[in-house]
Amino acid sequence: MAKLCVCCDAQREMTAFVNETHQVVFRDLTRDVDGLSGFRCGACGEIEYDQASADRYAEAGDALIFEARMAVGIELRRIRKKLRINQVEASALTGGGHNAFSRYETGKVIPTPAVVNLFRLLDRHPEAIKELRRA
Repeated sequence: MAKLCVCCDAQREMTAFVNETHQVVFRDLTRDVDGLSGFRCGACGEIEYDQASADRYAEAGDALIFEARMAVGIELRRIRKKLRINQVEASALTGGGHNAFSRYETGKVIPTPAVVNLFRLLDRHPEAIKELRRA
């Protein structure tokens, strides 16, 4: 029985592929995943991986997300230390819970863009922390 593409209006038969390398992209990070197999639509380019390939592709994506979270955490920790404030003070500045900053720095949670942008701004203008402490 032919496998039809469910993503495009063409309802075309999908073509099998075996042992291809595809790239996973998350923000500015990329990973090549080798040995993938599945089906591809010739009309719209949609890909359906077989289960083993889908699992490996998803694992690579998860690893990229974790890597991105860790990079942000390392950056926030560096800035926080430059500002000479502890995690509780950093959490208070951003309105997070008492251990929010710990979770950001360890990569357990990705901070909101507002938190990252605030600390990047403070990295460039550390004297502005005095204003924030008064607020």
